[in-house]
Amino acid sequence: MFYYVVRFIFRLIFKLVFRWQVTGRENIPATGGVIIAPNHVSNVDPPLVGSAMNRRVTIMAKEELFSFALFGYIIRRLGAFPIKRGTGDRGAIKTALEALRTGQALLLFPEGTRSKNGELNKAQHGISLIALKSQMPVIPVAHSGTFKFFRNGKWFPRFIVRFGKPLYPPSGVHSSKEVLDEFGASIMQEIRELLKQDA
Repeated sequence: MFYYVVRFIFRLIFKLVFRWQVTGRENIPATGGVIIAPNHVSNVDPPLVGSAMNRRVTIMAKEELFSFALFGYIIRRLGAFPIKRGTGDRGAIKTALEALRTGQALLLFPEGTRSKNGELNKAQHGISLIALKSQMPVIPVAHSGTFKFFRNGKWFPRFIVRFGKPLYPPSGVHSSKEVLDEFGASIMQEIRELLKQDA
C-alpha cells in the first residue's frame, strides 16, 4: 500500500507541475522478470521512471543513499536495495538475480552513476552481466527534462519518459569483456535513439 500511495503522489506532481508525457508502456511485459534500463542525469530519475510504470519496480541504488537512517528506511520500503559501486558487489548482483528470478521488474541504471553533463556515458558491465546471467529482457528507457531541473532558471521543465522495445541478451555465450561491452553498447544505442525523438 505504501508503495502505491507514494507512486500516486509522484504521478500527481509530475502530471500537474511538470506536464509529463509517457510513451511505450506497452513494451514492458505485464509479468515476469524484466530489467528497466534508463539514462541517469538527476536524483529525480528513479521516482520519475518508477512512477511511469504500471508495474511495481525494484531499484538498485548506490549504498550511500542508505546511510541516512530515515531515508534509507523509506527507500527500502519502496523496493530499493544497495550496491557498492566500483567493487563488483556480488551480494547486490545476487539480490538482483533473485528479484528477476521471482518475476520482479528491476530498475538498473546502465551507466552506474549520474552523467555530469547530461550526455550518455558508456554502460558499465553490471547490467550486461545481470542480463546474461538471468536471460531476462532489457527495456531501454530514455527520459528528458530532469537534467534541466533547477538549472539555468528552468524550474519546471517538461518531463518525458519513453520506454523502448525489449532487448534480449545473447544466450549460450561466456560473459567475456567483449560480450559485456557489446550488449551494453546496444542498450545505450537504443537509449540514444529514443532521446533523439525529443531533440
